[in-house]
Amino acid sequence: MNLPLSGKNPIFRKNRSHSSAARSLVLVVLILGSIFLYRAVVVQKTLRSPFDPTPVPTRISSSYALEGETYFAAGDLISAIQAYQKAVKQDPNNAGLWSELARIQTYSSASLTTDDDSRKALNEALDSANQAVKIAPDDSTAHAVRAFVLDWNSNPILNPDTSAAMLTEGEQEASHALFLDNQNTLALAYYAEIMVDEQKWTQAEQKIQLALKQDPSLMDVHRVDAYVKENEGNYNDSINEYIKAAAITPNLTFLYIRIGATYRLLQQFDQALNYFTKAARIEEQLNMKDPIPFIAISKTYSQMGQFFAAALNMRKALQLNPNTPEVYGEIGIIYFQSRNYEGAIPALKCAVKGCPPADSCDVRNCDPQTDPKITIQGMPLTENTVVYYYTYGSVLAAMHLPADDYCNQAIPILHQVAAAFSSDASIMGIIQPSEEICSNVPTNLTTTPGTPGIMITPSPTLTLVPGAPTATATENFQATLDTIHDLTATPNLSTAVVP
Repeated sequence: MNLPLSGKNPIFRKNRSHSSAARSLVLVVLILGSIFLYRAVVVQKTLRSPFDPTPVPTRISSSYALEGETYFAAGDLISAIQAYQKAVKQDPNNAGLWSELARIQTYSSASLTTDDDSRKALNEALDSANQAVKIAPDDSTAHAVRAFVLDWNSNPILNPDTSAAMLTEGEQEASHALFLDNQNTLALAYYAEIMVDEQKWTQAEQKIQLALKQDPSLMDVHRVDAYVKENEGNYNDSINEYIKAAAITPNLTFLYIRIGATYRLLQQFDQALNYFTKAARIEEQLNMKDPIPFIAISKTYSQMGQFFAAALNMRKALQLNPNTPEVYGEIGIIYFQSRNYEGAIPALKCAVKGCPPADSCDVRNCDPQTDPKITIQGMPLTENTVVYYYTYGSVLAAMHLPADDYCNQAIPILHQVAAAFSSDASIMGIIQPSEEICSNVPTNLTTTPGTPGIMITPSPTLTLVPGAPTATATENFQATLDTIHDLTATPNLSTAVVP
């Protein structure tokens, strides 16, 4: 018999009113929690969204400095400079970082092909060195590095108007660095370098020997000792010191360039090529588009009389740096030395006067449809570039024919050189036979009386045939060509393009 359920609610029946109250309470809590989270994440930003990217800690300046040291040791000076620039941005009141940045910026100028690029790098180095001294006026190393930077800025080719003043100030800075710390090895080394540039040989030798005694582990010390010996004419010992410097920092290619240039001066061409090639390989590994090693190799082959190999390496240099007028000038010199005067003229024109894209493409032997169109700006006349000027003017005079205007192009170039280098007997001896050649040619140029430079009026002692040089002029000019060949084949340890 089934009994009805009565008196109490069935035990399995839900209490609907109690369930509704519980749900309401949960909803209220969720709404309040959502409001709290919204304010914390969006408004007050006291909590991070789980969907935000993981925060990356800010790098400290010492991390960038270590990165810069690593790049410097690898020979990648551009990346080293960039790392130190980030370091000083993180820690702008750290004089040591500014000093090291200035040092690397200075060394970077040794691998630049143009005067303008070198001048810019050295100006930036001086700004960094000035900042270091401003932050720490009693820091010996800051003053030592500033002395080094001033010395390299005192190059009269780069800064003719301020050269002497910078050299004097550099000596004062080195002296002050030693006053602050007479055991500062870098200060002694940089002081010795300045003494060399002031032609104070005995003092230079004394300073660098003290530096070597104190700390022979520094690249800078052996580099400066090599520089001292090089300027004393002690080339073999100079090479040994450069090799010691390179052993400490084996990826700094400008050291190998100096070693190779000194071997070339001694006419030990195989050794020279070995070190130039080593520099080229290091830079290739670093993906550096630096034409200097290939220019150095080309000049060495040219001096050996192997002009085909010289031209190939110069073309490689031009491929690496098709924007630099110096490289066009160098390939013009190679053509001249191989007596390819027709090829020398357009290349030298690009270097001296500049040239439009079509002409630069011809010199580069490029494909005008696929290769970049490059306009070349001519270089100003300086001690570094005068070889391009007088070679260009002389070749134009030599190649003149009645049907062309080569002499009309040559005379202004020769005039400019004569005005700037009138006291240089060697240069005047080169351009005067070229003037004599062109003095026989009708010209549409005029000169102002009293203007220094080329005299276009022919000598009264010559019987002139318009459009044809005299026998005497031709003989003199051939001798001049031979002189230019000798001059351009001789390595110059002071040039900016290739030491």
